[in-house]
Amino acid sequence: MGIFSRMGDIINSNINSMLEQAEDPEKIARLIIQEMEDTLIEVRTAAARAIADKKDVERKLERFSAAEADWEAKAELAVSKGREDLARGALQAKAKAAQMVEVLQKELAIVEEAIAKADEDMGKLQSKLDEAKAKHKALAARRQSAETRLRVRQTVSDHKIEDALTRYAAVERKVDELEAMAESYDLNGGKSLEGQFMDLEAEDAVEKELAALREKIGKAKKAVKTAADAS
Repeated sequence: MGIFSRMGDIINSNINSMLEQAEDPEKIARLIIQEMEDTLIEVRTAAARAIADKKDVERKLERFSAAEADWEAKAELAVSKGREDLARGALQAKAKAAQMVEVLQKELAIVEEAIAKADEDMGKLQSKLDEAKAKHKALAARRQSAETRLRVRQTVSDHKIEDALTRYAAVERKVDELEAMAESYDLNGGKSLEGQFMDLEAEDAVEKELAALREKIGKAKKAVKTAADAS
């Protein structure tokens, strides 16, 4: 079973369970992202092990390749010295080294294929993970926007708002009436009708009294002048 198939089975199982429990979509999205991140860690760990295995196989391959070449050189030396018995032994050792080289080359090919497959899986998984995170971010933004719109609609349709505005309008009307009363006092010098007539009557009395004083002073002056003329 491939790693994506296994991950899909895990995610589908968890999602079905959450859907049965009526979980919210955002929570399901977070679960998918978490599963993908965990799977990506597993793939990277497996890739790291494969890379370590490759290095170990390469070291062994290098050692047995060197041994194969060394035994061949020794066989040539033995033949040149007339030691065919030693040459046979060297060739047998060379054959064993060559056999190990062949085995290690096949093992190396398998390990390299596993690394390449892990790299491909990580690329696909990372791409899907980035896509899932982007969708989750967009989903969260949509949810927040919807919640905000819902709160606004609920607030606007709330009768308490209408009642408060009605009461505010009544208070505003009372303030207008108070201001109008204050402004009315400023008309005609801020005096009432009765006050204005009282002022007129007072002015008339002062004028009469002033006229009487003028007449009195005029008579006194006239009497003084008459007396002066007589003397």
